[in-house]
Amino acid sequence: MISFNNTEIAFKHKTNADLRRANFLFSVMASPGLVKAGKGTTSFFLNIGLPIQGMIKATIFKQFCGGETIEECTPTINSMWKNHVGTILDYSVEGKESAEDFEATTNEIIATINKAKNNEGIPFAVFKITGIAEFAILEKANTSESDLNETEKTAYDLIVERVNRICKAAYESQVPLFIDAEETWIQDTIDRICHQMMEVYNKEKAIVFNTVQMYRHDRLAFLQESVAWATAQQLHYGVKLVRGAYMEKERNRAAEKGYLDPIQPDKQACDKDYNAALTFLVDHIDHIALCAGTHNEDSSAFLADLLEKKGVDKTDKRIYFAQLLGMSDHISYNLAHAGYNVAKYVPYGPVKEVIPYLFRRADENTSVKGQTGRELSLIRQEKQRRKL
Repeated sequence: MISFNNTEIAFKHKTNADLRRANFLFSVMASPGLVKAGKGTTSFFLNIGLPIQGMIKATIFKQFCGGETIEECTPTINSMWKNHVGTILDYSVEGKESAEDFEATTNEIIATINKAKNNEGIPFAVFKITGIAEFAILEKANTSESDLNETEKTAYDLIVERVNRICKAAYESQVPLFIDAEETWIQDTIDRICHQMMEVYNKEKAIVFNTVQMYRHDRLAFLQESVAWATAQQLHYGVKLVRGAYMEKERNRAAEKGYLDPIQPDKQACDKDYNAALTFLVDHIDHIALCAGTHNEDSSAFLADLLEKKGVDKTDKRIYFAQLLGMSDHISYNLAHAGYNVAKYVPYGPVKEVIPYLFRRADENTSVKGQTGRELSLIRQEKQRRKL
């Protein structure tokens, strides 16, 4: 069975200065009070125009982002690929609302696809539909497109056109493309558009990947239905399997609006469904391509073990593991060292524009039980190993 305890392999690509910075950041993230104070202070300083972007870029940005532009990410891409870890370039600018911004973001996503073309160190591209769409239109269309008036229908058609342009570029470049999952109250719209794109571009192999969040109690059934649908249509179903990122927001909204909480009752139920989904997908490998996006050691080991049990070659390009840049290097690099297909999300964008992303990473590391402690213990173990 694979071990994630080898810190020499996990941090081979890190300098001593990198380890010191990571140790400092994860130590801060171990304290919810410090994270809250840090977020408030950073927002205040940025709002009043204090020149703190250089400090942010040298610390938390450097830990979790590849650069401000695609080209600035090149050293990160090359460094990771030397250790057989691929890159998924993720343009992490959020909160844009104008047609011009949506168009600019669409073109930037296509630029990441062009960067990935014929580049084995960049095995996937990715985007969020909310980066190129009005949230209100996605929300209103969630039950049915027929709920839209003529003006809204025109806006919706433009959203589909942008998505299609991105998927067409991915298909022409033969770069598999993840469409990220988002909140439940727009996810049905995203699923519908995603399946529409699969019908066009997934006939020969999986190019378009939907993202399935297993912290929702209805997603195992959804996944099984989706694979059955794709198989009946003679399509290859691409899926990125994650636990999810909107739990608190989802629970609060369900309580506020009085509908059934979409979230699993507890972590154990989520973990059970995640591993059941992995088993189901590997059993249907002839019709699917899977990226297991997880920072969970047990699920990573479970999938590695499952491939061996089912006789699936660990180098089969239909199966990937993925983590985020700056987190869980002990999983990513030990898996890659053992010969599995591994990639890391590499967010990028102007420092000020990716602050919401960085705040989420800080919150996630603070709230996920054991995550920060595990990162810190491994970093300190490697520092000690190097000292000795």
